Amino acid sequence: MEYNKRLYESLEAIRNKYDDLNKQLETASVPLDQLKDINKQLKRNRPIVELYKLYKAAIKTAEQDEKALSGSGLDLELSELAKMELEEIKAQVPKWEEQFKLLLLPVDPNNEKNVIIEMRPAAGGDEASIFVADLFDTYKRYADKQGWKIKIMDMSTNAHGYDYAFFNITGEDVYSKMKFESGVHRVQRVPATESKGRVHTSTITVAVMPEFEEIDFKINPADLRIDKFRAGGAGGQHVNRTDSAVRLTHIPTGIVVACSQERSQIENKAMAMKLLLSRIWEKLESERTDAIASMRKNQVGTGDRSEKIRTYNYPQNRVTDHRIGLTLNKLDQIMQGNLDEVIDALTADEQVRLMSNLKI
Repeated sequence: MEYNKRLYESLEAIRNKYDDLNKQLETASVPLDQLKDINKQLKRNRPIVELYKLYKAAIKTAEQDEKALSGSGLDLELSELAKMELEEIKAQVPKWEEQFKLLLLPVDPNNEKNVIIEMRPAAGGDEASIFVADLFDTYKRYADKQGWKIKIMDMSTNAHGYDYAFFNITGEDVYSKMKFESGVHRVQRVPATESKGRVHTSTITVAVMPEFEEIDFKINPADLRIDKFRAGGAGGQHVNRTDSAVRLTHIPTGIVVACSQERSQIENKAMAMKLLLSRIWEKLESERTDAIASMRKNQVGTGDRSEKIRTYNYPQNRVTDHRIGLTLNKLDQIMQGNLDEVIDALTADEQVRLMSNLKI
């Protein structure tokens, strides 16, 4: 029976590790943070182990059939059944091995995290501000379809749209899908203020960052400056008479974040800290990516904000994702939050690139 023995050995090791982790769960002395990590590993490897059980049993059955067929003790009917079973297994095993390669692809450690998204107008003036609001509404609709929750962290509006928007999305595997939205989004359409019907081109930037907790990495309190100030804007009398807004400055990096959306200072500080941690991660990740960019052939886009990742052409009802050359003539549907076709295509492309580097 021919099968990928190197893959088999790797899967056996994963199965043994999986069993060991399950035994650890039965130990009452496992620390809470370690328990969380064990459950993540079990969740990740469960589909691999379950498929491996079928794969291993099938190989064992095939070897038994081959042994029986090589002897002379089988009658004609049993011999035919053994041959049929053996052929079915031989046809199935390569299919399983391809599935394993997909399941064994390296996983972005942030895929399961919630996200913090920053959106800003770039080129195009008022029209760019309007498109920030339009795409924000698209993300809200998409989040609703996924069963995710959106919470505004900080936002500034103008007469036309948004000067900027910071918000987080919480739910299952949010980063694994939303990470593809990082970059420059270009919109081509006739602005409402255009009297001659000319198509204008505008751009906005979207940054998608995994949301971190303080348990993920620590900030030295000495490196942090905390300023409290009176929130302005909408919100009634409360924001005008209490210093509930919080501004955090990370002195080593110079990163400054503020939050004034919540009514209490404690809530605003917690929100600001999440944003700060994500912004620090973004800076560190950007530096790391720049340093090894020439070696990273398996990524989908660089996530760099200077990169034009997608064009939204309203006159032609067309969306083009430039990273994978995908064009869809259904802009109206996509802006209603139907992003799955685009995101699924980007995910598939990422998997193909990773698969080409998998050594099994």
